[in-house]
Amino acid sequence: MTKELVHSFILIICIALSFIFPQTPLAAYDVEIAAGLFVLLFFARRINLFSRRTRLLESTVFTLIIMVVVNTTGGLHSEFFFLIYFLLFALTLLLEPIIPIIMTLALMIFYLFTLPADSSLSQLLPIFSLACMTPFALILGNEYEETLRLEKSIKQQKEDTFLFLSLMLKNHLNHIKKSIDNFLGDHELSEIRKQVHSMEKLIDMFEKEQK
Repeated sequence: MTKELVHSFILIICIALSFIFPQTPLAAYDVEIAAGLFVLLFFARRINLFSRRTRLLESTVFTLIIMVVVNTTGGLHSEFFFLIYFLLFALTLLLEPIIPIIMTLALMIFYLFTLPADSSLSQLLPIFSLACMTPFALILGNEYEETLRLEKSIKQQKEDTFLFLSLMLKNHLNHIKKSIDNFLGDHELSEIRKQVHSMEKLIDMFEKEQK
């Protein structure tokens, strides 16, 4: 199972729980539960718990909190419904760009099943608005991924440059050191000059390749 499917499955479970939550006695403690989730996330980051899965943990906590708040205050008619838009953008930056599309489809399905049969068009508009926001979140996610790839490429290029210069300089310095240790006259001096000239030439060639 791919990483995207695992992340999507976990977040869809969070959405399902947020729709069930208002029907349980725990709905009276929604503020306390939200605060508890934030405390859990804070300590998990503080002690580097699940450091490799921090983004997934953050995404899960944010999804639970926002969806619980929206669904306990009226669902589609909640004055906090706009928080779902921010959630989609946040998930785009925290996880894979495909996640907002899957999340939007899941949210639309869940909300459509909870609507009464005689719903008017105005009641359906918030659902359609989610679909309209998804392309912007997807574009933002792709741009963010491209920026990360570019930064990684630049970092790798700098590391390669440092490695090349280190190995090249070390090799030539060893030759120069040997020539100095065994210095007897003009022959060793000529070898030192050749090594220095070779170093300059290699550095010039490398600089031209980087331009």
